[in-house]
Amino acid sequence: MTDRPTPRISSRKLPQQARSTELVSAILEAAVQVLAKEGAHRFTTARVAEKAGVSVGSIYQYFPNKAAILFRLQSDEWRETTDLLKEILGDASSPPLERLRALVIAFIRSECEEAEVRGALDDAAPLYRDAPEAQEARLSGTQTLLDFMIELMPDTPDADRALVGDLISNTLKQVGKSFSETPRTEDEIEAYAGAMADMFQAYLVWIGWKNPRASDRRKPMI
Repeated sequence: MTDRPTPRISSRKLPQQARSTELVSAILEAAVQVLAKEGAHRFTTARVAEKAGVSVGSIYQYFPNKAAILFRLQSDEWRETTDLLKEILGDASSPPLERLRALVIAFIRSECEEAEVRGALDDAAPLYRDAPEAQEARLSGTQTLLDFMIELMPDTPDADRALVGDLISNTLKQVGKSFSETPRTEDEIEAYAGAMADMFQAYLVWIGWKNPRASDRRKPMI
């Protein structure tokens, strides 16, 4: 049995001139609108071309197939999330736990603002998730969180630190996805995200890592 070939998801070429950049921007904007309206299963290059007011051939100059368009949308979202992580977690002027709180609130707000398109991108993930480009794009955000966990818990064994980082990351993603499936007000977002941040902070304090340099774990509070 042979492995199923991975579809090409890299752009055919990068726009070099302002006119080409505008064309790609129009294609991506149209793709977002089609994805939000039609969903991943009815997303086609032809629908994107019609929405953008261009020919299918114009799209194929830059994207070899619909998987490449969807991956571009997803990679842009990953990049925005990674930039958010770097901006908030990398701000050494704030204590680590305050940065973690800010990240939780900003992440949940972002999930709610982009819930419709993000849900459709999740449905489209099988088209590109196994491609090398997708795996590489995901690693950047993971490394940013890992660097923060090292700062937060420098004296903690790697395995324990990885466990905490994985717990926080997966909880954020899963809860954010579930919470954002229903339209939310800003007050609801602030209250929910704040409660989640409190939960993370309480967990870290409970296991004795409120002070990153602490050598002894605190005993559970009864």
